[in-house]
Amino acid sequence: MSNVIRKTVGVITLSVFSFFIGCGDNELIEPLSFQLDTGLIKDSNGYYHMYIDTTSLQSFHRISGKITRNGESVNTIKFAWASNMYWIMGDNFGYVIANNGLTDDLVYVGYDTTHITWFGGWEVPIVNGSSYSREDGEVNTMLAPVRSMRGDTATVYFSYYDNWLYQTSEGNFKIIFN
Repeated sequence: MSNVIRKTVGVITLSVFSFFIGCGDNELIEPLSFQLDTGLIKDSNGYYHMYIDTTSLQSFHRISGKITRNGESVNTIKFAWASNMYWIMGDNFGYVIANNGLTDDLVYVGYDTTHITWFGGWEVPIVNGSSYSREDGEVNTMLAPVRSMRGDTATVYFSYYDNWLYQTSEGNFKIIFN
């Protein structure tokens, strides 16, 4: 008889404990909040402006932001980034000058300059595709338009997933390349 009572009390205790743990926790969890920091000047129309260095193939710029929940920084939130612009890589990407030296069989080998030519036609996005937030909530990605994009306007898209509330948040902003 005491064995049946023990099992019954155990089931009731476990049920009550599970009820208290499962209730109310999601109500206290605020959604993630993301504050974008482009590091660029924003005009009255809401467009950001980025200077393009025409003496170089690409101009590099870091886009940052901070992700928080209840005012506290959030670590390891994955961000997806994309843009409506990309550029096509030409056939000659560059070259490598190999060091001269000995093989494993101690035979001296001297290589000429090796040209890298297999990249022709590759599409190159102007923004890195993904990044993660750091312990302090900071998230970063790199933007790298090419000089021929001067005068164009790019839309940069971002999204992140809140795995506590099972919600995806997304946004975008526009950059004019000057």
